[in-house]
Amino acid sequence: MSGSESSAISNNASPDPKPSQGQENAMPQLDTLISHLVAAKRSLSSISHVWRANEIVTAARSALEESVVVSARTGFLRRGLNNQLRLLYSVRTEVEDVSFRGRSEFATVLKRLDTADARLRKTLDLLRETIVHASFRPEGEEPKSLHDFVDERGVEELHTALKGSIDRTNASQADLESSNRAFDDELQSIKEALGNYRTATQLASSRASASSSSSSTSHASLPTISSMPSMLHSLEMHAQEMANLLESLVRHFDLCVTAIKHTEGGGAAAQSITGDVPATVHVNGRVGPNIEENINANLNAPLDPLSDSEYREMVNVLIKDAAEAEDVVMEIQDRIGEMETVLENVLAQRDNLLSVYNATTSVFKHLSILASARLPGYIAQAHNFTRIWHEEYEHIQGGLADLSDLNTLYDGFLDAYDGLILEVARRRQVRQRVEKVLRDAKQKLDHLYEDDMNAREAFRVEKGDYLPSDIWPGIGREPTRIEFHRISGGTLKGIATETPGQETPAVESKEEAQAVSSGEVGEDGEVIPDLPRALIDEATARFNARMRYVP
Repeated sequence: MSGSESSAISNNASPDPKPSQGQENAMPQLDTLISHLVAAKRSLSSISHVWRANEIVTAARSALEESVVVSARTGFLRRGLNNQLRLLYSVRTEVEDVSFRGRSEFATVLKRLDTADARLRKTLDLLRETIVHASFRPEGEEPKSLHDFVDERGVEELHTALKGSIDRTNASQADLESSNRAFDDELQSIKEALGNYRTATQLASSRASASSSSSSTSHASLPTISSMPSMLHSLEMHAQEMANLLESLVRHFDLCVTAIKHTEGGGAAAQSITGDVPATVHVNGRVGPNIEENINANLNAPLDPLSDSEYREMVNVLIKDAAEAEDVVMEIQDRIGEMETVLENVLAQRDNLLSVYNATTSVFKHLSILASARLPGYIAQAHNFTRIWHEEYEHIQGGLADLSDLNTLYDGFLDAYDGLILEVARRRQVRQRVEKVLRDAKQKLDHLYEDDMNAREAFRVEKGDYLPSDIWPGIGREPTRIEFHRISGGTLKGIATETPGQETPAVESKEEAQAVSSGEVGEDGEVIPDLPRALIDEATARFNARMRYVP
């Protein structure tokens, strides 16, 4: 029913102020008015369509709200997927960098270890080749090399510790590479999951295109909510118009009741016909006409007197509206049918959005499980390798320092042996100079003693009888005699040759001095080996060569 039809049934036509005698005779009988009332009551059954319209609007509004939320969540998750993928690949790149740096640093340290070890072994070979001169050893002892005085257990322990650090680093590096391969497998499975997501999205898009093909508005290939607000507005307009049409039917029904009540014998008929009219209706949040209360009010209200002309005018409007009532009912039915179609489109678009959302959450859940369950393990493995490598790097650096110290120690041993030869030669020269100084000093001291003794004796003879004996106790003492005693120097600080707990003798025994194959034994028991001049010259040449070499 058009808007004009609704207006026609809702507005009363202007009455003819002076009806003719033919119109008075043409007034309908009570049966005719009752038939119009029955038809009007039947038309009120359209209220079920109005109720349905209200349900459709509510369902469409709920679907729109759900679609807005789902669309927003889908957009957020899709952006989150991109961020998650970027993060995953960044993490993968970082753990690969950790592995690469570890391999590079480890290879560099191993080269330094090989170089230091080769240098130490070369020094040990030189110690084996250097034979200690027999003058330094007891008579009858087998020849010894400098290497015989070196304890290589420290070198072996150092090699064992370094091997343990290298093995632990290799094992941790192997674990990291295995973890990285598993990480790559996870990334490949994510790529496959994304392929499934794209397939699901394309399927949802095709369903969206199919569901929107019947509407007049064209849609994008991906499901959106752009057309849903206009659909909801259309539904609300239909519901509002249906409510207006229902109100016009109610007014027509009220008019029929009023006309019958003003017709002789119609009151009881009106009461019996209107006893079971529909109840109140609410449309689009707006309260509709309370049909039962309105009718009861009309039935129970006292009749206002009507003139003949007013009665005829009312009947004429009633007859005109009765002709249009069926069209109003048809229009309500047409509108509810169109609303059902629009609701199907709204729900179809909502379902398309839900399908895309479900596909998105499926991929996102896959990523979430990876991030929460396995990704921390991959990152932890990289951190574990970094921690182990830092620990073992410190140990290896310490081992390198120890290798360098041992090489320096053994190289210093070689240098010290040459220095020992030169030191023996120097000590022989010093001993000769000391003996000369002692002889000269003894002669001078003996001469001074004799002079002092003679002077004291002369003073006693000349002055002694005149001085009391207790004036100074020292007046009668002889001069102090000075004697030289040779005291062994013992052991220099930092050199421990004696057994712990054993005291070093003050003077080396004659037996120990005689145990040395050759050498000059001093009065203090110190033995200074008598080295060949050629041996001293060779040591001097090596010492000068080292002094000229600056590493």
